[in-house]
Amino acid sequence: MTSPSSSARDDRDGSLSRRRFARLAAVGLAAGTGMTGLASAPASAAADGQAYYDRADRLAGDDPVLRNLVRSLTPGSAPPPLPAPAPVKLFDDLAMLSVGFVHAMAVLTDDGIVLIDALRSPEDARDVIVPGLRELGADPEAITHVIVTHGHDDHFGGAQYLADRFGARVLMSGADWDLVERTRPDHAPVRDLEITDGHRLTVGGTTIGLYETPGHTAGTVSPILPVRHGSDQHTAMLWGGIRPPEAVAELRTYLASIHSFRLRMRRAGVDVELANHPIDDGLARAEQVREDPGGDHPFVLGRRGTDRFMAVMDLMLRGWTADAEDQDGR
Repeated sequence: MTSPSSSARDDRDGSLSRRRFARLAAVGLAAGTGMTGLASAPASAAADGQAYYDRADRLAGDDPVLRNLVRSLTPGSAPPPLPAPAPVKLFDDLAMLSVGFVHAMAVLTDDGIVLIDALRSPEDARDVIVPGLRELGADPEAITHVIVTHGHDDHFGGAQYLADRFGARVLMSGADWDLVERTRPDHAPVRDLEITDGHRLTVGGTTIGLYETPGHTAGTVSPILPVRHGSDQHTAMLWGGIRPPEAVAELRTYLASIHSFRLRMRRAGVDVELANHPIDDGLARAEQVREDPGGDHPFVLGRRGTDRFMAVMDLMLRGWTADAEDQDGR
């Protein structure tokens, strides 16, 4: 495990020691920017869209998770470069392996490991995912599946390496298999398993539900899965693709995905929110888990809290859609 004495090595390889990362997270929170530090909305935002952004802002209140979500979905925002944290178990059976601005989640079942996303490249798989799992006491040889939430290379980049080295099966929606083959033919993983809406992947005693939530891409997929914290059982969601598109039709599709997934979350009793980018104060919350693993769990928002997360997202996307419709009407 990484110790404070290893901070010099962490600096050389682009990561941070746990203690230094926790301090950075605390500074970000104290500054009111969380860990994303995103810019505020431009003054020229269209009035109709701004009304929705203002409503989202009021709903977010002073909640750091929701404040970060609002900043991340504010038009014109752009995250700064983020250092890579050390690997961390967010729950007893869920680990986060991150390069800073994008994360992979490892679902640790009693019969293998399911990865949700595979970071940017074969090098990330080799240098972040594989040693990160070992540092947490998990065997990367046990990786059975890689679920790719959408067809951008910061999510599928390490998938083929893991398939070649460990025999992992790679899953992606049909639309996004087409996307990666069309846009990144030299880097795309070999086409393997196709996710359809409502697909259920069971490994050991763990079943992960996979739901199509198009908008960020035509085939974005968002998982719902069980997680465990001590004797407490929870149900988690992970929104598969955050950045809104620009075209009105695609924005309307994104909104429809929010509505359908929100209903599924309610039916499943989702009380934990996860993300594959640091749009939700997730890096600071991960450090809370690392520093106080037995305390109140910062990722357990409760059913009302996760529904509120989706309500804020809904309002922000309504603002994007109103702005786009206004631009189309000019």
